[in-house]
Amino acid sequence: MTSAKIRARAQELREKIHSHNHRYYVLQSPTMSDGEFDALLRELRRLEEQNPGLITTDSPTQRVGGQPSEKFEKVRHPAAILSLGNANGAQEMRAWYERIARLDERVEAAGFVVEPKIDGLTVVLRYRDGIFVRGATRGDGEVGENITPNLRTLRTLPLRIPADVAAAPAAPRMLVVRGEAYMPRRAFAQWNERPAEAGERTYVNPRNAASGALRQLDPQLTARRPIALLCYEVVVAEGVAAGSQWHALEYLRAMGFPVAAISRRFSGLDEAISYCEHWAERRDTLDYEIDGMVIKIDELQLRSALGVVGKDPRGAVAFKFPAHQVTTTLCEVGVNVGRTGVLTPYAVLQPVEVGGVTVKQATLHNFDFVAEKDIRVGDRVLIKRAGEVIPYVIGPLLQARTGKETRFEPPAICPSCAQEVTRPEGEVALYCVNAGCPAQRVRNLEHFVTRATLEIEGFGESVAAQLVEAGLVEDVADIFALSEVQLLELEGFAEKKARSLLAAIAAAKQRPLERLLSGLGIRGVGAVAARALAQHFGALNALEQATPEQLQQIEGIGPSITAAVVEWFARPGNQELLRKLRAAGFWPTRQPAAAVEGGALSGRTFAITGTLPGWTRRQAAAFIAEHGGRVISSVSTKTSYLLLGENAGAKLAQARALGVPEIDAEGLRALLDTSAPRD
Repeated sequence: MTSAKIRARAQELREKIHSHNHRYYVLQSPTMSDGEFDALLRELRRLEEQNPGLITTDSPTQRVGGQPSEKFEKVRHPAAILSLGNANGAQEMRAWYERIARLDERVEAAGFVVEPKIDGLTVVLRYRDGIFVRGATRGDGEVGENITPNLRTLRTLPLRIPADVAAAPAAPRMLVVRGEAYMPRRAFAQWNERPAEAGERTYVNPRNAASGALRQLDPQLTARRPIALLCYEVVVAEGVAAGSQWHALEYLRAMGFPVAAISRRFSGLDEAISYCEHWAERRDTLDYEIDGMVIKIDELQLRSALGVVGKDPRGAVAFKFPAHQVTTTLCEVGVNVGRTGVLTPYAVLQPVEVGGVTVKQATLHNFDFVAEKDIRVGDRVLIKRAGEVIPYVIGPLLQARTGKETRFEPPAICPSCAQEVTRPEGEVALYCVNAGCPAQRVRNLEHFVTRATLEIEGFGESVAAQLVEAGLVEDVADIFALSEVQLLELEGFAEKKARSLLAAIAAAKQRPLERLLSGLGIRGVGAVAARALAQHFGALNALEQATPEQLQQIEGIGPSITAAVVEWFARPGNQELLRKLRAAGFWPTRQPAAAVEGGALSGRTFAITGTLPGWTRRQAAAFIAEHGGRVISSVSTKTSYLLLGENAGAKLAQARALGVPEIDAEGLRALLDTSAPRD
């Protein structure tokens, strides 16, 4: 054959094989025998071996996996890959509906799409001109890991779209799709038998197996594992307008993507809830694990208009199924000491599998719970995994008692420092009030340096543990006295790392008062209470001398926080900590001004996205607040402006979809001039 005929034949073979793969793995309706398929694949492989220039990235011969990788590179998603809020049962689902109906009257006429909430690994698939070019994990929703070579090995993933060129529209120039990679139940059971027979490590559930398979550095290992895929969201589609979620699913099917067969469209919420409850009873009949169903507003524009809360879209919610429950023996009751000194009991259990996870410990909530339920060491207890994640003890099985069980008595002294514990009036928790308690020291230090408090870069959990173990830190104020010589004696610290950490610690002294108050670990004083206290008193000196009556005059500061603040400042150990902070030069006395009523930006709300030249987001937010404006975390129809920086995120697309005006930093400053009163 001439080179042109060889190229044409190779293209013909690729199209036939792609079409059959789609029919076999996705539609499960093959039109040729295995022998015919194997013959086509052998012919294509032979042509590519003889003519290497014919090999393309979407060739069916490339599914076997490429060369091993040393690590996964980070990739940014073209739009935010959001998580979902949860609703446990019909009552919470209706409460979700009522909340969003109050936000937008169009919700009352909306339809719904219900899809299975597949318990797998979320993947983001990118196609350019119909060719699969990149696949990544969800990561933090903004940035994921590039696992393209591994995803190429999935038989249900189309390497080229549309999978059947004769039956589908042309592929868009750019298409980004979200899906869930999983290991089918039956395939998992068969695959897991091999390592079990060889005495090697096995996986406890299909989700862990799928996640482990797709994170193999060698794609050839992934290719040997039975991973499947179901897709459910069009993230980006250039030139394609899908007005509803149902149309988006139909479009994905037309392009050749596998879509869950049990997805349905409903005109009313009650029908949607009934369908979820139906699958709650029948979930084990599916060949993939689900931990719930997802109810979505069908109209995409309305769903976008409802906005986002944190990383959860308001227009979609997960209908969580009841968690699995099992029984096991409570072998021992242990006690943890938390960051604020609270003592929490936990159950040491005879290992038991709950929903595919082996559980050895479970929370007992608090000591009153143990007493009220009469939970005893040696009891047969009922275990539940809340939200399929956190295991906890429901209570004992009284009929299983033998008389050998023993009651548990709450500790009178702290198990970490042996100091006497206290129980504040009206509370169920026991507290260790010793500021030097070793168990609290590391946790206090971790909290003090986090992003939400002092935001000290490079100061993580391992560094906190090293400093406490080495005796360099007795309380959080000691970090300001650290020297380069001391740090260089710690494992993993070289000159550059030591200097970088010391510079970050020095920079933390510029943090405002509210951040310091939030980091001190005063019981009940989180970010909101810390901001209220800082704005009211303006300085630590004034707060330290405040009376209970003065504290309770502040909105949001009730009796329990008042008592905690007064008690904290009264402790000698905390007085010493404050003395050391002052000596170290960290004594913030001024607080950024609160929103100004009647200011130039009064009555306007701003969302911020991207990197602003010369400003951090915190500085921009403070500037807006000082002039009467308000900063919100998500874009909605009520947003006045989107403050736009470089490398904008998903908020930009949301703002444009809703017609929200965009301004940059200069535009924000210009608003002050145009809004200022004139003589």
